This record gives sequence, structure tokens and C-alpha cells, in this order.
Amino acid sequence: MAIRIRKSYKFALRSSLLITTFLVGILLVYLIFKEQVNWLFIAFFASACFVVSFFILQIRVERFIYRRVKKIYDDVSLLESSSFSSKPVTTDMKTLTQEIEKFAEDKKIEIDTLKIREEYRKDFLGNVSHELKTPLFTVQGYILTLLDGAMNDKKIREKYLARANKGVERLIYIVKDLDLITKLEVGGLKLEREDFDIIELIQNVFDLLEMKSKKKEISLTFDMEYIDPIYINADREKIQQVVTNLLVNSIKYGHPNGTTEVSVENLIKNKVIIRVTDNGEGIPKEHIPRLFERFYRVDQSGSRAEGGSGLGLSIVKHIMEAHDEKIYVESEEDVGSEFSFTLEKSENKLP
Repeated sequence: MAIRIRKSYKFALRSSLLITTFLVGILLVYLIFKEQVNWLFIAFFASACFVVSFFILQIRVERFIYRRVKKIYDDVSLLESSSFSSKPVTTDMKTLTQEIEKFAEDKKIEIDTLKIREEYRKDFLGNVSHELKTPLFTVQGYILTLLDGAMNDKKIREKYLARANKGVERLIYIVKDLDLITKLEVGGLKLEREDFDIIELIQNVFDLLEMKSKKKEISLTFDMEYIDPIYINADREKIQQVVTNLLVNSIKYGHPNGTTEVSVENLIKNKVIIRVTDNGEGIPKEHIPRLFERFYRVDQSGSRAEGGSGLGLSIVKHIMEAHDEKIYVESEEDVGSEFSFTLEKSENKLP
């Protein structure tokens, strides 16, 4: 702790002036009464009274306040992260009050941040537990049934092992997504940028999701026919994951005989914006700010009928941030949703 004392003389000056004025007034009345007024003596007395009063008050008050203020600094110094404890001790009440108010405000912000993190940690652990226990209990149930004698029936054995395998696959899927999002959040995932045709990539994703979309009777289509390729510079695999996650969500929450449309538009000379628009269920406005949180689901009932790890949109957000790009969402209930994100055009392919 710094031991230099930053002093304030205001209190001593004002108090000395009051004492001097009071004593000089009494002396002046007395001399007038005695008819012995001597202005030179009065001026000398006033000066001496002021100086003596000032030094006595300053020294006494300084020591009195310093002992108590230093105790405050020593108590605060127990908080190792506090910048307040590294400041010079001041006996200026105005300065001290300002420093304490700023310290209290900073600590309030820290406490609020810790509370938010604690709530986030609880939500995260609760969500992870919820996501993992369903497939775990499913796998355990099939295995226990087999161990209880069902394995002697070949058909039941094969059926239950196949179902247990699906449960294990879901666990692997969740763990892989958790591993990916952890790497994205700590910046441990290296992007492998390359130039590629975004139209071709989107069409490939359409082809991969064809059976899934047909099952839900949802058509995947472009907003127009793209004759010429549009080259962008990004991590091809990660952008494919972004497009896939957005399209899978639109299929999950789309209405039968619905449509999911993808458009690629020029934003500025070196940027394009990709829009994924559907006419599905839509998202209530109160849920939109939290859409990209891990495991956050608009359906608060806890139903997992649609499957998924609950990490898709969070992964999308982090992938876009790793590319120094943004993702946006607009939605209206019973009308549909539009997710859009920007990407950088390939420098070699700019018109």
C-alpha cells in the first residue's frame, strides 16, 4: 500500500478562520470597552491566532482522520483484486468519498457479473444433465432388459441393441458438439480458410438434407436461379455446418408443405449476405435475445421430440464470430423466421 498522505487543508483553514474571527471579535470588543484600541496589536494577534489554530487543527485532525482512514484502506487491501488499496492514503474527505463510491460501484458490477455467471453455470449444468441423462437412461434400460433375459430372443436382442446404439450415437453427437463449442469459445479452433463457391456448398447441403426435408414435406430452394458461382473466402467445413444447422432448424420447426428459401446477395463490394428464410412456426420476440445460448430452447416444456443437441445455434454464432462476421435473426410467430449472416468474398474472384 502506498503510504504517501494526500492532505486537505480546507477544514483547518476554515476552522482557523472562524476561531480567529471569533477571538479577534472578543478582543476588539474588550479593547473598545477599555478605550485602548491598537490596530497593530489586533493584526498581530489575529495572525498569530490564525497560524497557531491552523497548525494545531491540521495536525490533530490529520492524525485523527488518518488513523481511521488507513484502517479503511487496510480492510480494503484484503481484497487482492482491488485497485483501491494501491492508491495513496488521502485524508481529503471529498476525495475519499469519491474513491469509496467508485470502489463500491466497481464491486457492485463485479458481484452482478459473478451472479450472472453463477446463474449461467447452473443453467448450463442443468441443461447438460438433462441432455445426457435421456440417452443414458435409454441405453441403460435396453441393456438391463437384455441382461434380464431378453437377449435369448434373437429378434428382441437385435432390436434393443440397435436402439441402444442410437442412444450412444446421440451421446457422441452431444459430446462432439460440446467439444466443438468449447474450442470455439476459447479460440482453440483454427480456421482453414479457402476460396469456394457458396452456391455449390448450399446445393450440396440441400442434397444431404433431401430425405429429411421430404419426410417433413418441406421444400429447400434458392430464391432464384444462380447461373454464375459466387466465391467466398472462409472455412468451407465450418460454413457448411452453419448452413446445415440453419436448414435443419427450419425443417424441424417448419409446417408441412412449407418452404425454406436461401438467397445470396451482395452487401458491399467485398461482402455477401446469405439469408435462410422459412414460413414455419416463427419465434416469439421474448425468446430471440437468448436464441444463441447453449441448450436454450424456445419450447420450455422440455420436450425433445425433435432431437438435436441444443447447441446448433450457439455453434453457428461462434463459427461466425471466429470468421469476424455477424449473424442476424428476424422472426414473427406463425409467419416464419429469417436467419442471415455475412461472409467475405474471395479477393481473387471480386468483379
